[in-house]
Amino acid sequence: MDREHFRARLETVQADGVREKKEKLALRQQLNEVKQQLLQQAEYCTEMGAAACTLLWGVSSSEEAVRAILGGDKALKFFSITGQTMESFVKSLDGDVKELRSDENQFVFALAGIVTNVAAVACGREFLVSSSQVLLDTMLQLLGDLKPGQCTKLKVYGDNENAAVLCTLILMTLYNVSINLKGLEYISQSPGFLPLLWWLLSDPDAEVCLHVLRLIQSVVLEPEVFSKSASEFRSSLPLQRILAMAQSRNSRLQAVAQELLEDLRALEQHHV
Repeated sequence: MDREHFRARLETVQADGVREKKEKLALRQQLNEVKQQLLQQAEYCTEMGAAACTLLWGVSSSEEAVRAILGGDKALKFFSITGQTMESFVKSLDGDVKELRSDENQFVFALAGIVTNVAAVACGREFLVSSSQVLLDTMLQLLGDLKPGQCTKLKVYGDNENAAVLCTLILMTLYNVSINLKGLEYISQSPGFLPLLWWLLSDPDAEVCLHVLRLIQSVVLEPEVFSKSASEFRSSLPLQRILAMAQSRNSRLQAVAQELLEDLRALEQHHV
């Protein structure tokens, strides 16, 4: 009886074990299916976001469209999400640049392009300075977080086949914001602002350097702003680098560098 009893218990335990294995296998299969569904949903959302934001990027080149965007009740939320998305993207790079034509790249660059277009309009600049300072802080931080050489590699190609560089879009936004006096005051007071500009001047991408020079010009040509950082500016300015750019084969870079040098000479003569 004892033998039969133990045999029955063993068979019961074995049957329970087989059932549990089947249940675990079924749960694992369900988990994999859910993971696959979530991945597909994420890919779809990224693809849809890239398409929608690319369209909005093009539309936002119109001042009327920018006013419509800012007039909606989702503007603050949009720019908040934009900053978070750009920050997450840059942090995910870890020194490696993803496939240039990927939807994720296109999504992030389109967001940056929209902000650039918004900042190109007076009411857009005022909105960013007054209501989206966190986004401006994030952009300044991201310029410092991008590793040397990444500015050149992080490009996306639009319908016109012209490469838009992430660093360039951010710098264009900051330059546009600097046209607004409050905007220039805000970004120029950001910790490490001048060292960041000097560091970016060493980037191999001519477009990046071009927009850095324009941003420097904004500071130089606004006496009220320049006076607050004049000492640091004069003691750390990478003059030789700018002189080299004034001899660049890139005509646009050469012209802006020469303009900046003339502005600096005029500034020194006035200072003397």
